[in-house]
Amino acid sequence: MARQLLSPATPDDIPPEGPVRTCVGCRQRAAKRELLRVTAGSGPDGQPAVVPDPEGTAPGRGAHLHPTPGCYDLAVRRKAFARALRLGAGLPAAPVGAYIDARATHDRP
Repeated sequence: MARQLLSPATPDDIPPEGPVRTCVGCRQRAAKRELLRVTAGSGPDGQPAVVPDPEGTAPGRGAHLHPTPGCYDLAVRRKAFARALRLGAGLPAAPVGAYIDARATHDRP
């Protein structure tokens, strides 16, 4: 016997179209296309770091973040990158911060 929903979905209950991910900074759910994927990789100095993956094609575990300075600061303060990427030690996230800053200055008129 099939289960029936007790209440019909309201417009607020309809999820965004496509895959949904959670921002590691603000912990809000959003469509995957609205978020920036980050992975563990190598920074500009060749040392391990959290790096942006705007195309979403880098291999390995990724985490998602709203591409805003506020969500980036929350993620750094909460040490969310190491936890989401399942890394023992906290890696520097400066490449992600630089990417978000460059994007923010590029988007300004």
